[in-house]
Amino acid sequence: MYLLIPAAGSGRRMGSDRNKLLLPLLEKPLLAWTLSAARAAQSIRWVGLIGQPEDFQDFKEIVVSLGMTKMVHFIQGGATRQESVYRGLQALPAVAQRVLIHDGARCLITPKLFDRCAQELHHCPGLIAAIPVKDTIKVVEHSTQQITRTPDRRQLWAAQTPQGFEVDRLTRCHDEGVRQGWEVTDDAALFEQCGLPVKIVEGEETNLKVTTPVDLAIAEFILRQRGQE
Repeated sequence: MYLLIPAAGSGRRMGSDRNKLLLPLLEKPLLAWTLSAARAAQSIRWVGLIGQPEDFQDFKEIVVSLGMTKMVHFIQGGATRQESVYRGLQALPAVAQRVLIHDGARCLITPKLFDRCAQELHHCPGLIAAIPVKDTIKVVEHSTQQITRTPDRRQLWAAQTPQGFEVDRLTRCHDEGVRQGWEVTDDAALFEQCGLPVKIVEGEETNLKVTTPVDLAIAEFILRQRGQE
């Protein structure tokens, strides 16, 4: 299976002036934890790391330290996540038929989740890892801050990554997104816009996206718990 990792995230909400994936988590960069899970997955054979050139030297040092130099390939990203993934798709080997896409900041993913998504992708054109929503969700009118409705949470799932797709179909969806000027926050939304089906694969409660200092503290706690187990 081929894997693309968008890794161009800034550290602004972390209060940092550098790529947040280079911030330390239990004495290793966040990105090292993400890559370690990909290396341990039985299904992953090729990794495209999508970032900005100013980060590549740091990324290469991490890759070398993990012994993944033959597995990881560096791809220059764009101005947005959407553009970066589009470039990643164009950089895939010509033989790639299916691809998983996983945010570098979801550094707590387990190899088992990578493998479950990879296996399921052989039976559907598109999928995402997701978990059922536990909280009651309110839809709010922005201008008045008043609640307009309360959707049935039994129908709501919180999207995670990996997301997986047939390469040709996802590339065509990105082509259409460029033509139509669509701006989306994940690749499943492009699939949906094009009327293509996307399946849910149950994700992991611990597969959180590290965005703020609180997330970093939670990630550290989870990793320490795993170490004890």
